[in-house]
Amino acid sequence: MRSRRTLIVIGVIVLIGVVAAIIAATAAFTPAATEPAFQVALQFAEAIGRQDNLAAQRTLHPTTREWVIYNCPNGQIATCLNTLIPDEWGAFQSVVFRRATPDNTSWDVDLIATYAEGVGFSGVCIYVRMERLTDGQWVVAGWAGWIHCGDERSRNMARNLDAPNRAP
Repeated sequence: MRSRRTLIVIGVIVLIGVVAAIIAATAAFTPAATEPAFQVALQFAEAIGRQDNLAAQRTLHPTTREWVIYNCPNGQIATCLNTLIPDEWGAFQSVVFRRATPDNTSWDVDLIATYAEGVGFSGVCIYVRMERLTDGQWVVAGWAGWIHCGDERSRNMARNLDAPNRAP
């Protein structure tokens, strides 16, 4: 009887260890943590949310950087994109990876940001086009969105040429 109880306790301990290992591996090996293109997309959106023009600028493709110079106030990307966020959404809180679709050697990345108030708190959909330069660096080649995820226009922004706030 005693050896059976010991065997059950050992089995439960092993099962708990296996479950803990699976949870740890899942948390450590998320797509956002393992794919450099996704990491850069998140860095870009986080920099926009924090209104860090310099950090956001560093993630841009050279052609996109040129577009920003000509189309954004004072050539400031974070200033430009933050004008898309209504004041009633409040302060930027966070941004997370949602999903990505490969497109030959590029990635179409969907992110979801949250803001402090109103519909901004329930999800702001962002699309980021990621391309790899010849030196292997991933850069932002375009974007769309920065709209509430409940808005019909937030669907399929990678392929929808009429997606809101598309640039360049």
